[in-house]
Amino acid sequence: MNARKNKTLTLSFEEAITLLSELETLLISLANIGRHYHHETTPLNEQANIQYALETTRFIDEYNITNTLAQMRKMISEKFDNSIGTDDMGDIERAIQNLKTWEKPGDQLK
Repeated sequence: MNARKNKTLTLSFEEAITLLSELETLLISLANIGRHYHHETTPLNEQANIQYALETTRFIDEYNITNTLAQMRKMISEKFDNSIGTDDMGDIERAIQNLKTWEKPGDQLK
């Protein structure tokens, strides 16, 4: 277990700006999509919800968001000492082993 080595991780300025820029792009874009389709003065309706879902999916697919997130994860993960502990896991594995992820329609992440 290398939790001591992984207690402090360092990002260069360029790495931090890259990560923050990608996060800002995702957050602002998703917020903009939400505001466009669910404006406070526009009543929620099934058509707006369908358009919102389609546009969100288009954004995720066309902007290759899954790949972007994977690259961000890689940038952070590379900073860790990933030596295997006595439990046959690295620090990252151990820390996120109980992470809740989507598995099927209707799942609720908590």
